Amino acid sequence: MEKEIMTVAQVAEYLQLSEMTTYKLVQEGKIPGFKIGRHWRVKRADLDEFIERLKNGERI
Repeated sequence: MEKEIMTVAQVAEYLQLSEMTTYKLVQEGKIPGFKIGRHWRVKRADLDEFIERLKNGERI
């Protein structure tokens, strides 16, 4: 079962990026995310939409 809400570490693993790069992209708003306390989270649906935009040629 796929998680609906993902941590930065889970997103990094999914995208095969380093956690530092993923954290930076989320902090800059390039990957859509939200904070719960001090911790960033990303909705799986938002991540899938982000990937589709990249596939259509959008630059980050």
